[in-house]
Amino acid sequence: MTTLANHLPTAELQALDAAHHLHPFTKGDELNEKGARVITGAKGVWLRDSEGTEILDGMAGLWCVNIGYGREELAEVAARQMKELPYYNTFFQTTHVPALMLAKKLAELAPGDLNHVFFANGGSDANDTNIRLVRTYWAEKGQPERDVIISRWNAYHGSTIGGTSLGGMKGMHGQGSLPIPGIEFIDQPHWWAEGGDMTPEEFGLERARQLEEKIKEVGPEKVAAFIGEPIQGAGGVVVPPSTYWPEIQRICKKYDILLIADEVICGFGRTGNWFGSQTLGIEPDIMTVAKGLSSGYAPIGASIISDKVAKVLDGTEFNHGYTYSGHPVACAVALENLRILEEDGVIKHVQNVAAPHLKEKWEALADHPLVGEAKIVGMMASIALTPDKATRAEFATDAGTVGYICRERCFANNVIMRHVGDRMIISPPLTITPEEIDILIERARKSLDECLEQIRSDGMFKAA
Repeated sequence: MTTLANHLPTAELQALDAAHHLHPFTKGDELNEKGARVITGAKGVWLRDSEGTEILDGMAGLWCVNIGYGREELAEVAARQMKELPYYNTFFQTTHVPALMLAKKLAELAPGDLNHVFFANGGSDANDTNIRLVRTYWAEKGQPERDVIISRWNAYHGSTIGGTSLGGMKGMHGQGSLPIPGIEFIDQPHWWAEGGDMTPEEFGLERARQLEEKIKEVGPEKVAAFIGEPIQGAGGVVVPPSTYWPEIQRICKKYDILLIADEVICGFGRTGNWFGSQTLGIEPDIMTVAKGLSSGYAPIGASIISDKVAKVLDGTEFNHGYTYSGHPVACAVALENLRILEEDGVIKHVQNVAAPHLKEKWEALADHPLVGEAKIVGMMASIALTPDKATRAEFATDAGTVGYICRERCFANNVIMRHVGDRMIISPPLTITPEEIDILIERARKSLDECLEQIRSDGMFKAA
């Protein structure tokens, strides 16, 4: 049996990592010189590194470990499924029990008439599926020219070629001749950064109405769908104004374009409901899910599709799929994860205990001299770092410089918080207790204090 080398000294593990492992979204030379932090274990909301240090994971891995680390039930289910049926595909007119039972469960949980499931390996390739799916839908309806999908700048929809193209992150578009044709963008509903003198409500309407302007510019007869995260996650936990989504919904219905809600981050309790669409009153035709579907214990994603769309697709052969679509082990793990979320009352814990306590403590960070606003919905939150709260000013330094300094102080204080530009974001496991929230906030505040001290010392606490 293969034995992993957790017992090796940290320096040796870091050297092996530097010699052979290419990391995502990382400058290899910089990381190799610094040495990666080696994570060797985890339990609940706590990580343990190769030095034995306990770290509070304020990001639930990558927004995904909703039920927390160390749930042995999922390991047991995976082992049992591997013994019974470790793999079979769902091509060639076959199915298996884990896939069909998970599809049934997702149809029960999803709102409205979202009753059909196409499985993928994660959120990125589920969004690739959505590109082909909506274009096939319109082609089968005799309108093949309807192939344009409208997205938003600073949205994140994955890092495959299709997912990156749907996302609006220009730094990602700069590598690989992206986006692919047929993707258009409108501005994001980020009032703090871009709202100017408008009220949040005015700004929400203005940004939503850009969708109608873009539809008219492209031609209504050419637009297939609009895609958006209920709350932008990797873009900085951008919570849209209350006026935004109702107007988006109205416009989609007016022009009969499909609405895709990317629930990869917002799904499975993150916003206090099963799905972010329920929290924000969205009625999608398609939902993209992943991450919290298995709490990150196994790679799996899916597109959950409405009756209207599925009926059209059922009339043709959809020439699309993945080797691991509906992998039996991943489906079995996801089913057990959903059982725990439901039977252990995890979402009720979010609604009644964790989210109210986190909201109170998180919003109190707005009194810090470095913090301009503190936004939170459920168990995803962000703070804007600024040298001038009144004017919502940016720093005179390059964007993200102060955020990076703050993130490094968080790492040093053994709490995982992420920076997106000069915003700090969290998304802890949904099972976090009030006592653990207090530790998270204490370490976050200490990191803010140390960041402020450093940038004042370096002359960076000034507006652009």
